[in-house]
Amino acid sequence: MKPAIIDISGIGPAAAEALAEHRIRTVASLANASVENISAIPGFSEARAERVIAAAAELLAVSATDQPAEAAEADDQVKASGKGKKDKKDKKDKRKGKGKKGKKGKNKKDKKGKGKKKGKK
Repeated sequence: MKPAIIDISGIGPAAAEALAEHRIRTVASLANASVENISAIPGFSEARAERVIAAAAELLAVSATDQPAEAAEADDQVKASGKGKKDKKDKKDKRKGKGKKGKKGKNKKDKKGKGKKKGKK
């Protein structure tokens, strides 16, 4: 998940709103901003601008390294649970009375025409 600008240490709702008024709405845009541009925004001194820019860059770097690991974990969880597109199709087929082997239904008459099949014995 992408970090929000309010996830940056030293940025609360009021500071985020002040930054947004100056077209700084993302962590990446803050990390790439200059100290001069941020310190020109009311409520941001030069020292605070340096701190939040550095914090944004750090948060951006951490989130960039975490995302592939999170995606890999999600893939591992899907594989471990056995849930995938094929499994969903198999479930639909089972509900319709179809197995993996073909279109044999449970309610078909046997060869002699004496009634319904009851399954394997």
